Parts: sequence; C-alpha cells; structure tokens
Amino acid sequence: MINKRINTLCVHGGKDTNNSTGSITVPVYQSATFAHPGVGESTGYDYSRLQNPTREVLERTIALLEGGTDAMAFSSGMAAMAVLCELFSPGDHIIATNDLYGGSVRYLNHVAQKNGIAVDYVDTGNTETVKQCIRPNTKAVFVETPSNPMMLITDIAAVADICRRNGILLIVDNTFLTPIFQRPLESGADIVLHSGTKYLGGHNDTLAGFLVTADSDLSERLRFLYKTIGACLAPWDSYLILRGIKTLAIRMERITENAVKIAEWLSGHRKVRAVHYAGKGGMISFEVDRAETARNVLSSVKTILYAESLGGVESLITYPILQTHADVPEDVREALGINDRLMRLSVGIEDVNDLIYDLEEALR
Repeated sequence: MINKRINTLCVHGGKDTNNSTGSITVPVYQSATFAHPGVGESTGYDYSRLQNPTREVLERTIALLEGGTDAMAFSSGMAAMAVLCELFSPGDHIIATNDLYGGSVRYLNHVAQKNGIAVDYVDTGNTETVKQCIRPNTKAVFVETPSNPMMLITDIAAVADICRRNGILLIVDNTFLTPIFQRPLESGADIVLHSGTKYLGGHNDTLAGFLVTADSDLSERLRFLYKTIGACLAPWDSYLILRGIKTLAIRMERITENAVKIAEWLSGHRKVRAVHYAGKGGMISFEVDRAETARNVLSSVKTILYAESLGGVESLITYPILQTHADVPEDVREALGINDRLMRLSVGIEDVNDLIYDLEEALR
C-alpha cells in the first residue's frame, strides 16, 4: 500500500468501510443504537457511546494524520483533557508547560489537584529544568508547543528522550500547529491532544477534542475511560470536523502566509512593543504600548472579530487577561508577560491587505 502524503490524507482520510452506495461524503449515522442480527451477533456497532460509523471514520482520519494507531473523538477539547487526566491516580505528579491554555490550567488546578494529582508548571523549553523537576512519583510531562499565548517552543524530541529514560509519559497539545506542521508522535510523544474546535474543524461551528496514540496499551486504557465516561463526539459534529479537515492543509498554508506578513508588519509599528510568533501557523500574540491602546484595538477592529477561540477561516482577536487566561493567577500571568497590553490574534484566510488595514486603523 502506498503511503499517502498528508495533503491527500486530509481530503480522503480514513476509508468508510460501511459505504456500499458510492457516496463521496461520509454519511451521518444519526443513531444512538444499532440492531443485532441475532443473539450473540453484532454489526460491529452496538451503541454510539462506544462507536458510531461517522465518528469511526473521523477517528481513523485523525490517527492517520498524526501518525498514530488510534484516535478518540470527544465532545470538546476539555472533555479530552478530562479523560486524559483519568490515567493518573492520587499521589501522582505531572510536569506541565508554564504557559498553557488557560482552560488546561483551570482543569489541572481545580480538578486534577483536587483529585490528588500534583502539578508543577515549568519552562519545558529548558530540558535541564524538566530533568530537575522529575520526582519518583512523576507520571507525565504535559507540553503545549507553541505555548498559549506567548508562543514559547519546546523541543519535543529532547523532552521525549528525558521521559523515556525516566519511564514517564509525554503528552503534547498540538492544537496550534496541527499535524500539517508538527507530528509529535514521530518525535517520541506518547499521546497527542487536540482541541478539534480550532484548526481541524476550521469554521468556528462545532466543538470537538481528540486524543491520539500509537501505543496499544495506552489505546486500551483510554478507550476504556472513553466509553465509561461517555464524552464522545456526536455523529453530526463528527461529520462537520471531517468536512473541515478536507481543507486543513490549504487553510494552514494560506493562514501561515498571512500570519508571516502580519507579524512582520506588527514588528515595525510604533505602538507595538513585542511580537510573539512561532514562524508558522496562524497564532500571533503582540504587546502594545498601553492598556488603553489594547482596548481601543479590541473595540475598533471590523474585519477581525473580537471573540474567543481560534483556528477558523475568520480572523479573531482576544484579550487573554480577561478571556482565555482570566483564571490563571495574576502573579503567574505577569511573570509570563500576559498583561493588560497583550492581545492574541488568530489569523484567518481573508486577504492579508484587508487584515493589515484593519489593524492599522485600529492602532491609530
């Protein structure tokens, strides 16, 4: 069998083994349950919480894109995070990137730690720091790279080597770069997490989350938790994410072209003090001269929309201090540079000249 390139995988994805009609589009199997041919017999589908034909095609597609052997589709990225944390027990310890998405921080601080799991937030870009933080009860390192919102980079392969030597898991949130630009499993990660709401769906019209692994033991453990907790992705939402993935590669290419030009333009603006961009993908954070300037931008943009989330075809701008990272302790925010002058821009596929004009007018 010929290994298809990722652009082709986005379009054709995992094969629909149930398709006897020749339908190009994967059907929406909007059924909660499935009839049995006879006693002790099954079509392979029993109840949609366990598996649904539409979701199954989506999960195969995500596994192929990430180079994994299994993927699980959840009702949101945070639902995936919740199931992921059920791998750990009271007394376990996790090392996490200190600049994580605020929702992940909220979950770790208010749910995981309440359940007896200790968490240390460190600069995972510094491998010596990671090594020094490992304890006898450390079970995993949880990395987001580029980080959210400061776009800090962690060397996945280097951290994977540390984890392997210490017998602990490496989990990577790959939401920002997607498998188009980064495939953590190939660099040694054990589990990849996605908010599929973002670039995978790409149209700001549905929520989804994913866990991906290439390890059969992890797959079995996660599948058990998946069916037990039941936070699975519905058939219609699975269809929407599949549809979005078809254009993932070309969207990411256009978004990156736009983001590179916008980052360069922002870097030369007199009111912009710092620009944080990883060099690919569509996420840019930038700090302006005053809090008043930031608030004026948020109130003045017209083509760019002042809204939470990211990764859609529409450009969105957010204010992390009040939105995505409002639950992160103030002293932690300040130490990371998440202040009242920082904005996060998710670049879309619009004409880049219109986006720059919008920013130029808003920054006047």
